[in-house]
Formats: sequence, C-alpha cells, structure tokens
Amino acid sequence: MAGVALLARELNFEVEGSDAKVYPPMSTQLEQAGIRLDEGYDAGSLPADCDIFIIGNAITRGNPQFEHILDRGLRYTSGPDWLYQQVLQNRWVLAVAGTHGKTTVSSMLAWILDYAGLNPGYLIGGISQNFSQSAKLGDSPFFVIEADEYDSALFDKRSKFIHYHPRTLILNNLEFDHADIFDDLGAIQRQFHHLVRTLPSQGLIIDNRDDEALQQVLDMGCWSQRLGFSSVNSGADFYLDADGNLTESSSAKAYPLKLNQCGRFNALNATAAIIAARHAGVPIETSIEALHEFNGVKRRQEIIAEIGGIRIVDDFAHHPTAIALTLNALKDNTPGRLFAVLDIGSNTMKMGVQAGQLGPALTDADQVLLCENPELQWNIQEMADSSPTSVEIKADIEAIIEFLVNTSRSGDQIVIMSNGGFDDIHRRLVLAMQTHY
Repeated sequence: MAGVALLARELNFEVEGSDAKVYPPMSTQLEQAGIRLDEGYDAGSLPADCDIFIIGNAITRGNPQFEHILDRGLRYTSGPDWLYQQVLQNRWVLAVAGTHGKTTVSSMLAWILDYAGLNPGYLIGGISQNFSQSAKLGDSPFFVIEADEYDSALFDKRSKFIHYHPRTLILNNLEFDHADIFDDLGAIQRQFHHLVRTLPSQGLIIDNRDDEALQQVLDMGCWSQRLGFSSVNSGADFYLDADGNLTESSSAKAYPLKLNQCGRFNALNATAAIIAARHAGVPIETSIEALHEFNGVKRRQEIIAEIGGIRIVDDFAHHPTAIALTLNALKDNTPGRLFAVLDIGSNTMKMGVQAGQLGPALTDADQVLLCENPELQWNIQEMADSSPTSVEIKADIEAIIEFLVNTSRSGDQIVIMSNGGFDDIHRRLVLAMQTHY
C-alpha cells in the first residue's frame, strides 16, 4: 500500500492514508515522500473531498473508516484493481510470483532493467538497496511487480496477482502458506492457475522445475511459452552447475554468477531474474554485470550493524522454509556462533499450521531465541523441547536483548527474523550492544 501511495503521488494525485502499525523502512519512505499518514482508523480523519479510497486487504468489516465509506456510498476500490486501471494497462508487466523470494527477485529484475538503461517502472514489497523507494512509474513500457497471492481486499477475495495481466511471469516456488485465507495447497494452486490463464499465448512463463507444486499447476493447462530453471536438473532450460555457474542447456554455455548475496537460493533467484530480463531484450552478460552491483533488499539478510565483532542481521523470513534457507546461508558465513531471534508473527504461524516444520528449520542456528506469545494457538515449548538445536523462550524482548548482550562475542552473528516491527527489537538491540561495547 505504501508503494501504491507513491505511484499515486507520482501520477499527481493528492495522497494521504491511515494504518494501525507502521514501521521502517516503509514508514520512512512515506515520510520522505511527504505523504501524510494517520495512525489508527478514526473516521473523523477522512478527508471530505476524496475522489477514491483504496482499501488494503488488512481492512475488515467493522473498521470505522470503511464503515464510514460504506454508509455514505463513497467510491472505493482495491489496491490491485487501482494499479491495473491507473498504471499497468498497456504496459509490459513482468510479474514475480511464488511463496518465497518475490521481493528479492523483483528487486533484482528491476535493477537489471534499470542498469540496462530501460528505466522500468516497479512496485516491490520491500526497498532495494539500489533504489531509494519501493515504487516508481518509470518511462518505458516495462513494469516489474511483486505478484502476491494474498487476497485483494475484503470485497475481492481473488489473489492480487489476478489483476496484473503480465506478459512475463516468474513462478519461483509454491508451498502452503496464508492458512488464514487458504484451506490447503490446492486452493493456492487454483489461484496460481487462474494467473496462468491470464497470460497471452506469446507471453513467457519462467518456472522453477525443481518445484513439484508448480509443475502440478502448469499441468492443469498452459497456453503460453515456457522456460524452466533448476538448481539440480540439467534438463531444464537454465540450471546451476556444481560451481554455481548459470548454464544454458541449449548452448551448454556457462556464465559465472557472482552475487553479493549468499546462498544457492539467491543464485536461483538471480537465474529467474536473468531469464525474465532476457525476455525484455537484456543480454545475459549485461544482467550478470548488473547483479555484480546489486546490493540486496532491506530486511533480506540486511546487515544493520557490526559491534564488537558481532554482526547483526535483519531478515524477513517467517515461513519455515525461508527460515531454514536463511539460516543455512548465514551459517556458512559465520565464523563464530549463529544466534537466531524469531518472531512468530504471521497469521499462519500463529495458527500453528506449520508448527511441525519449525523445529527442523532451525537446525543451522546454534541458539534460537523466542518470546512468549499469548496469541499463539499451539505450544511452542513442545517445539523447543524437540528441536535439534537449543531453543530458549524468553518472557519479553528485553530479556532476549539482555541474553544476547551478555552471551554473544566477536565472530558471532545474530539474525533477527520477522515479518513485522517486532517491538522495535532491531534498534533496541543495537543501542544495547553499543552501550555494552
């Protein structure tokens, strides 16, 4: 929604908004753009002369502002619908869909196109270190968008990406998530197939051949061109060899792929972005040059401080698979111990749907720290007791910070994994460590 606000401002709309909990980096970029933000949903704060209200998918019936809009018959729409009507029509849309990696791949792709001089528009669910903000109109036909499968709004339960009508589509991976709106994996697969149905016959689908759930989606029917990528399957159109080089099967040509981001999953993310950029006319060699200068995304393995030889990393991981991939990548780059501080904050994780997957996902951490959380619908102590690594449950954030300050030493790495503000733990930990050292 912050990105939508930025695009509306760039289109010369007067923009303001409301939210309940806003935190950096999104709150910072809104402030820098001069977009007024009201904390909370007081109906009295709504402007009387508003042309249209764009309703985010976190809004539910009973929200005072939405009830005010309904009672007075005011004009409203969803963010995805507004995007299509105002921005995406008549653009070459390059969409990035999947359970994991959407923000990173979208950022990589937008940066490649920008590096190649194509000046794309983009809307990304995070802030790339190579760009100053998460959204931009651009002045070329190309528009890169992070294509989320979450629902569009309380009055439109279709996935957001149904509105985007891409010509180039990356299908990065697919797992069960968002248990608050999807009953099972099959329900998500149906939404992904609805997306596949919107592509033109001359469009391109770039799919992860290692992902069985995605292949099941495409087996339901595919009417567009396809290129596949893989980390292990040399039968795919593009694959990573044992040395991490990107190899094109048709020519057997291998391209050295050197990234600033660690982990084989980031090499796969880069592969998908490179193939998509090639569809837009960017040579593979140019894409690889661009990725040498790609500095990552805020809150994705972002190093936020190094104090007393202890590195503090911020990461958005909150699904067990993403947690496991992040810890595995960081473990290989940690000379000392790896401390993982985990916020069980997503609706799916609170429900306990993935509780059985969480313990094994923590294997690569030397020490895991969690907070007691009365909102959880499952017993995290049982998970802690059965985990293959040491898991401690602390009373609050302050207790976690105290433990880390007193226990960590030079060479250690602390990764904070959360998809929310996590009670401002990042800033508080940095301050405590600076005071200690």
